[in-house]
Amino acid sequence: MLRFDRVTTPRLVLRRWQPGDLDSFAALNSNPEVMRHFPSTYDRSATAAMISAWEARIERQGFGLWAVERAEDGALLGMAGLNPVPPGIITGEGLEIGWRLARHAWGHGYATEAGRAAVDVARRIRAQSVWSFTSIGNQRSQAVMRRLGLRFVRYFDHPNIPDGQSTRPHVLYQLDLAGSEPRSERQ
Repeated sequence: MLRFDRVTTPRLVLRRWQPGDLDSFAALNSNPEVMRHFPSTYDRSATAAMISAWEARIERQGFGLWAVERAEDGALLGMAGLNPVPPGIITGEGLEIGWRLARHAWGHGYATEAGRAAVDVARRIRAQSVWSFTSIGNQRSQAVMRRLGLRFVRYFDHPNIPDGQSTRPHVLYQLDLAGSEPRSERQ
């Protein structure tokens, strides 16, 4: 099994989570502007559980949702990486590519840079495809998806978000790493 405990780019380090990351990531997860396209913010205990689950997955599979730090000063900017797609989103298998950055890190190209590193890891582990999804209103993340080469597949209602929540309508994008065009899926 290939292991990716640390992935570097010109400006970023995608790495395993460390105990000192909790405060910064909890602050990010509790920021209403950062979490505007999620059903809710997360408190410190939910953030700790999230980090613990992500760390366990990295340990088990050799890659995952890493902490993202700025290389020049070690500042934690957020998270990015690869995760199995949650059930009910696509038919078949695939890896989700995702990111979440602190508000001060927006607009600097960090999400795209981290996303490219994650796509490279997906290619190295021979993943067939990479998927990404977000609420319909999250134009910033959709722009990152397009910059990474993902293509729009369809609209859908996220199965893990209750009816009536404004964040339930989502868009789904895909990058086929096997070389063919994204397949169209219907719900």
